Amino acid sequence: MTKQRPKYLALHEIRLPLAGFASILHRVSGAGLFLMLPLLIWLLQLSLGSTQQSAELFAAVTGNWLVKLILLGLLWAFLHHFCMGIRILLIDVHVGVEKQQAHASAMAVMVISLALTLVFGLKLLGAY
Repeated sequence: MTKQRPKYLALHEIRLPLAGFASILHRVSGAGLFLMLPLLIWLLQLSLGSTQQSAELFAAVTGNWLVKLILLGLLWAFLHHFCMGIRILLIDVHVGVEKQQAHASAMAVMVISLALTLVFGLKLLGAY
């Protein structure tokens, strides 16, 4: 009898569950928040400045559409990272470990973080 060799692993055939996507986005959002920390600290410094020049520079920088887009992305990153952190804390105490519960909590993280980003993003973009 010849031994059957294992089939080669085709990575494009592996289907990642929603919890896996949420986990990857958690890492990406954390990295994005960390890498953009200098920008956020600089904007905080400008917003707390007591001179007219710092207020004008803050208004000019945050009035740019590209900066608004970056801030919207950072807002989503913070909200997703926060919601996913709560999910991970619950999993650490063995709440939501089953497959259906894990899928539902991952879906909740995605929906809640996107909904909160939409609500706060409308305020950020000045549409509210």
